[in-house]
Amino acid sequence: MYRIAVTNRHLCQDDFLVRIRKLAEDPFYDAILLREKDMTEEEYRKLARKVLAVCQETGKKCVLHTFCRAAKDCGHPLIHLPLPLFRTMGKEEKAFFREIGTSVHSLEEAEEAVYLGAAYLTAGHIFPTGCKPDLPPRGLDFINNLCSRVSIPVYGIGGISRENEGSVMDQGACGVCMMSGSMR
Repeated sequence: MYRIAVTNRHLCQDDFLVRIRKLAEDPFYDAILLREKDMTEEEYRKLARKVLAVCQETGKKCVLHTFCRAAKDCGHPLIHLPLPLFRTMGKEEKAFFREIGTSVHSLEEAEEAVYLGAAYLTAGHIFPTGCKPDLPPRGLDFINNLCSRVSIPVYGIGGISRENEGSVMDQGACGVCMMSGSMR
């Protein structure tokens, strides 16, 4: 099982960089996805440099999110993008990155992401989550359908905890993403 800790500094109950160090040193998580969508690109770049330094020191995989220029400025070849941003990337821009993941919410989006060259997908939200209280979860059948129809790794996201991660894996997911559990 592959577990990705997804950041949200607003959920963090201690100092954010202290939390990052704990995640980076915790063998439970295989990677950290630095997903701070409310920052400006310059704020994100500064934070990314600090987080990347911790991850490099501990050997933890780190994936940057949304800000391609910040990732390039940091010389970091791993990026996760919302699908609308991934759609707008040109061939030259894609060439810098060793791995580009994207978020999907339907089979059609998943198929499009594969066509565009995504290395992996995060798909959700699977279970009820406080991050999206007004949207019903897509459920385990959704993740099963995606996993059986696309040829790249799919990671479940949304309301996933240590208690329910196994049910996501049982549907064919390669792993899970956890935000609330990793930030608290």
